[in-house]
Amino acid sequence: MIAKPRLSFWQIWNMSFGYLGIQFGFALQNANVSRIFEQLGARVEDIPILWVAAPVTGLLIQPVIGHMSDKTWNKLGRRRPYFLVGAILASLALFIMPNSPHLWIAAGMLWIMDASINISMEPFRAFVGDMLPDDQRTSGFAMQSFFIGTGAVVASALPWVLSNWLHISNVSTDGSIPPSVKFSFYIGGAVFLLAVLWTVIKTKEYSPQELASFEDKSQIDSEDLDFEKRKKTNYYRNGLLWALAGAIFTYIVYYFQLQKELYIIGVGALLFAFILLLVGVLVDNQQTKNGLVEVIEDLYHMPKTMAQLAVVQFFTWFSLFSMWIYTTAAVTSHTYGTTDTTSQLYNDGADWVGILFSVYNGAAALIAFLLPVLAAKTNRKITHLIALCIGGMGLVSIYFISSQYLLILPMVGIGFAWASILSMPYAILTGSLPSRKMGVYMGIFNFFIVIPQILAASILGFLVKGLFGGQTIYALVLGGASMILAGLLTLLVEDKKSPARSVAK
Repeated sequence: MIAKPRLSFWQIWNMSFGYLGIQFGFALQNANVSRIFEQLGARVEDIPILWVAAPVTGLLIQPVIGHMSDKTWNKLGRRRPYFLVGAILASLALFIMPNSPHLWIAAGMLWIMDASINISMEPFRAFVGDMLPDDQRTSGFAMQSFFIGTGAVVASALPWVLSNWLHISNVSTDGSIPPSVKFSFYIGGAVFLLAVLWTVIKTKEYSPQELASFEDKSQIDSEDLDFEKRKKTNYYRNGLLWALAGAIFTYIVYYFQLQKELYIIGVGALLFAFILLLVGVLVDNQQTKNGLVEVIEDLYHMPKTMAQLAVVQFFTWFSLFSMWIYTTAAVTSHTYGTTDTTSQLYNDGADWVGILFSVYNGAAALIAFLLPVLAAKTNRKITHLIALCIGGMGLVSIYFISSQYLLILPMVGIGFAWASILSMPYAILTGSLPSRKMGVYMGIFNFFIVIPQILAASILGFLVKGLFGGQTIYALVLGGASMILAGLLTLLVEDKKSPARSVAK
């Protein structure tokens, strides 16, 4: 086995630069889509169900792209073809989204835009595992966090900057999307494509032969042996259990006439049951050499560390999704005291939310390079625990703050958590994954990011309307509690390859 070469600072910079564009697109989406939905006539309790497009597309796209990128090799390489195709499609979507004339078109464009961003984003995570040795991966993911934060700072603040510095109107007189938001999305589309092109042009991937030479032959043999020893999964039994659970839940929602969004959970369980039964049929017929069977097999036999991290990710991303979809409504109603989406006061508040999102992303960009230092002095689990608890307390504290300027303080805490969320779980995860399945397992790991988002989209509207009396600020408090719980659960994770020092020299 040949040791994988250590890369220089600028090599890691170039291979991560594309994330600047990816996060530019995501930040514009996160900070402005709820605003777009409301301005096109959506009721506040309907916003979560409209947002369900984002996690569903991630659930479907990322494991497929991960599986495909593991098996791809052409002139552009292994991962870079997906970076480029996703960037082109996402840029086009960013140009079209703010010109949606109707709510249903905006919701459909969110599906397309999120799917395109996911095509670019998923291989970037596996890219770090491909290119960097174990002791540089924490720094590699930290560099991605830096670009994520930097891109999001500019993107989140763009509508406010265009309105206040360049005097482009942030209010539309004809019920369409304000010009400041439209121009922000146009700029985002250009930045997305150019940033990804930089990584595609400036980074050379290892060939399949080179990657094979870096692998430990004994580890490969061990992985093959583990595969042979895998306990055969009873997909028929599991499928029937999921079908029963989905049918019961769907009937309860129907019988008690609960919020219609809750049907997503029941239908989701029934869909997963169908997939398991289909996989059972394919396995029985020896048709195992296809992507569906391989992804489900790998899901059921994921490494122990990945399963432990999955629980942490579940509560983390439930929290984040509650923040993304309800911060605009919470700040404009709780801090600015208005729910009139056509008013100047509401639009000033919505612009300020962009600034707040810019603050937490800016804090994440700065903190990203401190995380490897903190992890070296403690460990990666303790670092993640501290970061999530600080972020969770920041979310809860928004309830107690009445000044728009003081809201900056909790956003700095959320930025601490965001920097860690984007790096520590992946740095821990890559050390537990078989190298030949890095892409598909990164895609499967995304299940535990998008499933809590789908759950949040299904139940938050129900909770806000039925339990919180329409007060969206309580959705942020619930999100804060969920993030703190995720931090505590980090202590249960086994980090197999925690380096003594992970700061790149």
